[in-house]
Amino acid sequence: MLDNDALFLAIDQSTSATKAILFNSSGEVVDQVSLPHQQIYAKPGWVEHDAEAIYQNTLLVVDKLFHQNSDVWTQVSFVSITNQRETFVVFERGTGKPLYHAIVWQCRRGDEICSELSASGVDDLIRQKTGLKIDTYFPGAKIKWLFDNEPEIHEKVSQGEALIGTIDSYLIYRLTRGQVFATDHSNASRTLLYDIHRLDWDEELAEIFNVPMHALPQVRSCDANYGSTDFEGKLPSSLPICGVMGDSQAALFAHRCFSSGEMKVTFGTGSSILLNIGDTPQIMEKGIVTTIAWVINNHPTYALEGITNFTGATVQWLRDQLGIIESADETEKLARSIEDNGGVYLVPAFVGLGTPYWRSDARAAILGLTPQATRAHVVRAGLESIAYIIHDVLEHLESESGIELTEVFADGGATRNQFLMQFTSDITQMRLTVSETPELSALGAVFAGMLGMVLVSSVDDLHKLPRKCRSFTPQLEDVKRQEWLKGWRQAVRKTLS
Repeated sequence: MLDNDALFLAIDQSTSATKAILFNSSGEVVDQVSLPHQQIYAKPGWVEHDAEAIYQNTLLVVDKLFHQNSDVWTQVSFVSITNQRETFVVFERGTGKPLYHAIVWQCRRGDEICSELSASGVDDLIRQKTGLKIDTYFPGAKIKWLFDNEPEIHEKVSQGEALIGTIDSYLIYRLTRGQVFATDHSNASRTLLYDIHRLDWDEELAEIFNVPMHALPQVRSCDANYGSTDFEGKLPSSLPICGVMGDSQAALFAHRCFSSGEMKVTFGTGSSILLNIGDTPQIMEKGIVTTIAWVINNHPTYALEGITNFTGATVQWLRDQLGIIESADETEKLARSIEDNGGVYLVPAFVGLGTPYWRSDARAAILGLTPQATRAHVVRAGLESIAYIIHDVLEHLESESGIELTEVFADGGATRNQFLMQFTSDITQMRLTVSETPELSALGAVFAGMLGMVLVSSVDDLHKLPRKCRSFTPQLEDVKRQEWLKGWRQAVRKTLS
């Protein structure tokens, strides 16, 4: 039974930061603490994180959140975890200490291995079993690269002295002091090592990528129990860990997209568009991947996904690398300060292009610059590129699935930018329903925890919980829309050629 005074702790370990978030029983954020971590670009195309720093940040944000809310902490009933999905880390058995930087989903170091595997003819086998395509976005090829290039690490893994896990399983192992080594199905399904039909790791796939099966975590339902933790003494007593889900799937769950045909887009570092397709997987042939949305009470729900790998990160690039803005909040005012993009397009292929192009060799470009172009045009082009890429994914998803798409739910930090939200609705010609709760991934994991702790009896109870949304409907005249889309397509073609 859901207590009106109950509170729930969520850890949201994303690509850019680690958050500890306190929710109340209505799904509202009571308080939160966030710490960013460094993006490590050791070589062109490489992206890494310091996994030890991520773990220490996890302890720090929980410690601070506890001290800010110590008077009500006895009302916290469990902790849930949501995470950046395809990022993985190899760590020492027992201590949990990382043996190498976490290799991030954006990292392209497995490209050559992917090409070799494709040439060997295993594409169809992998797609039929995993629902995914051979791409270094997913961990399989990068794990193989790590073993090929760091034989000492491979030896430790082979001898059972080290383990391999996505960030959720790494955090769970550390937080439970090595008592639990487990992941959930939504994260496991992103590795190229997992059979989405049998709902388990696959020996044939593991052999292709040279991954010892004994080094992989146990796979549990999203609403399962994952042990307990006091965050190394930061809390006065231990909390059960219940509710674990990859961040994109967790956002779909928090939007209450429980029925086939319901869809969401997360405006994050990259953007993931997920379409619920029910309890039967459909394997797509062209660019769209099939994934586990969630497994609740051992019952799977599947989704089709379009993946983009550099959308919100484009705004970070404008700020941190190009230096033409000081904060993301500036972008809306700058974009509105001009009538249109002035023919300037930014194609954000910084680490290649995902759906529907799947061109890992592509690199970013700014096209259409003239002497009249200002930083406002470049910033607006950066924001517009996010909407254009989402348009391309939705168009492809509709074509491949045969499902008419008219509404998409939205979440993520960039949804605060009303220019971007309206432009996305205009370009996609869809109703965009934006959650007023920014921490949707964390809330989705908490919802799974509520089910696992039997605080609610079914997803119908979750539907009854309040939610605040705002909607954007298409306003742009079609002639202008077609003109701008034509300019975008020309820019993409030039970039790819």
